[in-house]
Amino acid sequence: MQKKVALIFTGGTIAMKVDSKLQGAIPSVSPDEILETLKKETAHENLEAFEFSRLPSPSITPAKMRELRTEAERFLDDEDCAGVVVVHGTDTLEETAFYLDATMKTEKPLVVTGSMKNASELGYDGLTNLDSSIRVVLAEESRGKGVLVVMNYQIHAAFEVTKTHTLNLDTFKSVDFGPLGIIDGDDVLYYRTLSSSRSYGLENEIDDRVALVKACAGMQGDIFDHYVEKGYRGVVVEALGRGNVPTDMMEGIKKARAAGLEIIITSRTVAGRVLDTYGYPGGGKDLVRHGCILGGTLSGPKARILLMVALGNGKDHEEIKTIFKN
Repeated sequence: MQKKVALIFTGGTIAMKVDSKLQGAIPSVSPDEILETLKKETAHENLEAFEFSRLPSPSITPAKMRELRTEAERFLDDEDCAGVVVVHGTDTLEETAFYLDATMKTEKPLVVTGSMKNASELGYDGLTNLDSSIRVVLAEESRGKGVLVVMNYQIHAAFEVTKTHTLNLDTFKSVDFGPLGIIDGDDVLYYRTLSSSRSYGLENEIDDRVALVKACAGMQGDIFDHYVEKGYRGVVVEALGRGNVPTDMMEGIKKARAAGLEIIITSRTVAGRVLDTYGYPGGGKDLVRHGCILGGTLSGPKARILLMVALGNGKDHEEIKTIFKN
């Protein structure tokens, strides 16, 4: 008999059906019902379902991610458990997967998956993604690869993947480097290793007083005054292009830095890393000169997760710079 695979259900579209009165999809399908259908359609044995919540993913908070990590660790510590599949709504799936990746320390596979279609829709992809995820957990080659995201027959690293389309089943993509591998019938095939080796080594602690700001043409910096007044500890800026902001934002950024807020610079573009290429006011070099930290290839939402965890772990400015260089 195969080793146990634990399925932790958090909610999301995979567990929804359309309600005729509300004319919209709502939580309707229990984990046991999903598991019963899955067992009828596949040869998988020794599956254990645990209902963590029945939440749509916009309701998954960083505090919930912290609790989820604790539950995942409980299963992973079981010698009879091969690994864990976290079933999650797709809207914030990449953030939860990255949170788990930043705080987990296990060689066993941990896969996050979901569904783009609800159980009332033609072409419901929930069972296919669950089947693929279980196969990935059971594959020996999946060990030691960090947290993985499995959707639409593809395997992605949590560090790299993002949701790119509101509707398509092929929405989750690793834009810079492509998927790590695929699920093809009974085979789990890996085509590449991670683009960079990293281990954050962070504990399961958070400080969620971190904001996310998207830069745009002509933007002012007074929004940073609000975060200073409200006692925030950090702001992630989705900057323009290579990591630059409008000149008028700089006064607010400098005030925030003087007040002790950590400022992480990412890019609002969908691919590529930020770099201190430009030296003009508001350019990358100017931002770094005033104590901002470059976020590499991380998206704004993922950089926010990492900064929350770093602050929750009590890291200072220099330690945070090192973490973001990982």
